[in-house]
Amino acid sequence: MADSDDATARAVHRRYEGLLMVRTKALKGKGAWYWSHLEPLLLKNSDTGFPKAVKLRCSLCDAVFSASNPSRTASEHLKRGTCPNFNSLSKTPFIPSPVSTSPVSCKRPADDTCGGGGGGGDSFYDISPLTVVDPSGVYGGSFSSFLPQHQNHPQQPVLVLSGGKEDLGALAMLENSVKRLRTPRTSPGVSLNKAQIDSALDFLTDWVFESSGSVSISSLEHPKFKAFLTQVGLPSISSRDFARFRLNSKYQMAKADVHLKITDTMFFQIASNGWKTHNQEHKTMIHMTLNLPNGTSLYRKTLFLSSSVPCSFAEEVLWDTVSEICGSTTEKCVGIVADKFKGKTLKNLEDQHPWLVNLPCQFQAFNDLVTDFITNLPLFKKVTQNCKRVAEFFNFESNIRKIFHRYQLQECGYTRLISMGTPETEEIEAMTLFQMVDDILESAPAMQLARLDEAYKTTSMEEHSIARDVSNLIGDSTFWNEVEAVHCLIKLMKNMAEEIETERPLVGQCLPLWEELREKVKDWCKKFKISEESMENIVSRRFMKNYHPAWAAAFVLDPLYLTRDNTGKYLPPFKRLTTEQEKDVDRLITRLVATEEAHIVLMELMKWRTEGLDEVYARAVQMKEKDPITGKLRTANPQSSRLVWETYLTEFKSLRKVAVRLIFLHASSCGFKSNANFERMMCSYGSCSRAVAEGVKKLVFISARSKLEKRNFCNDDDKNDDDIELFGAVNSDDDLPSEADRSSSL
Repeated sequence: MADSDDATARAVHRRYEGLLMVRTKALKGKGAWYWSHLEPLLLKNSDTGFPKAVKLRCSLCDAVFSASNPSRTASEHLKRGTCPNFNSLSKTPFIPSPVSTSPVSCKRPADDTCGGGGGGGDSFYDISPLTVVDPSGVYGGSFSSFLPQHQNHPQQPVLVLSGGKEDLGALAMLENSVKRLRTPRTSPGVSLNKAQIDSALDFLTDWVFESSGSVSISSLEHPKFKAFLTQVGLPSISSRDFARFRLNSKYQMAKADVHLKITDTMFFQIASNGWKTHNQEHKTMIHMTLNLPNGTSLYRKTLFLSSSVPCSFAEEVLWDTVSEICGSTTEKCVGIVADKFKGKTLKNLEDQHPWLVNLPCQFQAFNDLVTDFITNLPLFKKVTQNCKRVAEFFNFESNIRKIFHRYQLQECGYTRLISMGTPETEEIEAMTLFQMVDDILESAPAMQLARLDEAYKTTSMEEHSIARDVSNLIGDSTFWNEVEAVHCLIKLMKNMAEEIETERPLVGQCLPLWEELREKVKDWCKKFKISEESMENIVSRRFMKNYHPAWAAAFVLDPLYLTRDNTGKYLPPFKRLTTEQEKDVDRLITRLVATEEAHIVLMELMKWRTEGLDEVYARAVQMKEKDPITGKLRTANPQSSRLVWETYLTEFKSLRKVAVRLIFLHASSCGFKSNANFERMMCSYGSCSRAVAEGVKKLVFISARSKLEKRNFCNDDDKNDDDIELFGAVNSDDDLPSEADRSSSL
């Protein structure tokens, strides 16, 4: 009952806010005339305090009416003379009304904010007639006593307002309207000083250049946009000025800022994504960014490749990038993270330059794991085949499709075909499979109703055996359990991959991440009664393909993962490593220091293993707080792990140099993500003139740098979905009353 009352109160309050919005627009000259005399009232329940009703009060006579139909209230109460005060506004006599012409109706200008009335083409002010009379004429000499005497022209016709004193305001409005019609419309008088104008244009420049091509520079020449600038007091701007001087200025500023940050940092990691392509003929872009120890990322460059490239080419490009940035001090680059595992590219660079730690991208690893399930798990093959049969039957059998769409509209509120892979091929991608099983699960009620339809049964009996087979399939609970199992597993992997893309985990988090995955997969196996052994084999194979010794080393060196033992010490979690992983830690640490320091760093590692970190510092590093946006617990100071090694653990002279370089490394190459407009710009890069190519390069650099600086890793194309949701929200029936729509359209 309380929920019902609360819902009713919210609906009443929405109605009240909608009426207030309409009245506010009307008072500004953008709504119906009668809102200047009607005022919304919100009535509350005296017991609960909840809103219970909305009423309209006449501001002229204080009468209260229902708010269900304001236009009808205005017609009956105001126009028909029920309100005495409304009539007196325009009918107070001053002098006897002379014989005159018919009343004049003057249409109100759209931008007129005076008075209390209409705004659109159908709204009028009723202005009493104006009559020019001779004082000695119709009313005789007695009338002349009411008029001013003109000594020079005693017989000159005198202007008489037949409606009385109240017509003076209407006359003034008419004169203003005539002046507006005779005088061209000018700026509303906004006056900005030079500093304000420069600041406004600078913000506009940033928005255009940082939009990744979503906002065209040529659109600045649009007449409507120029009119907008004039209205707000800004000078007209030239797209050529934006494309030349402003672009060059912003590019030089961005480039200088990036160069300064690279110069100031002690070391960095290169992140490179785009190498992993499934289609050898597919054109792709390689984005390169730099990860700094303080957690920020810098954009470096984007390469456009028209076809798949060999591993040796990728190796050359990556090392050339290191040389371009570092010059002779290549040790400043301490590692690379990339999304291409095929071949020995990253391993070769490590062998040639032993101080490097080159990591595979975990986002790509989790996506590849779904492909492993599709390829190696019998359940996925079975579900893929069955779902394709069901999708083809309901999509391409015309009679069945009509029946299915009728029930789909009834149950889901829409009609559409079921997503599926290319019918001619047996191969199916992970996201295509997920969308297909998701559509089938969502359309399950419609399928069941269609299966029970008489026309469907007739088709099943008369047509080929496929109809009967599909009917039996969707009537079998085993089929639906298997579809749900596949859907849940892909959704699990998809959610974890999206979290990796958003959170961009560090290398020390890789082992806990895979442990979390194994636990979730085990729970999935128990829920759907799937063999854990087969699933563990698939997960373990993918784990070994992606495993790097730096995972284990960073895990035990990062104070974030220290555990408290029985004595109260905070010690590194060596117990969670396998014997082989412990050996990997020793081998990696000795590789990352000079040969003469190898035995020293191993001794310091043993001391770290037995003594750990002071309790106060350990608790400070591991302190967490709730994220205000997601509600998840996060590390209060993400940089504290590195800062503890740099400032407090000074007794570990060799080990601390390894630790500070390891624990900041990112484990995913996700950084800058391009949109369709950005890709079109890059595609035109190689086929245009040198000047155009140079401009595109600068625009790309500014846009990408801005995205990384604001940690905006999403695709701008996804914002279309936000617009769709916004349209749905503002156009829902409960947001604004129907009267608001009618009034605002007048």
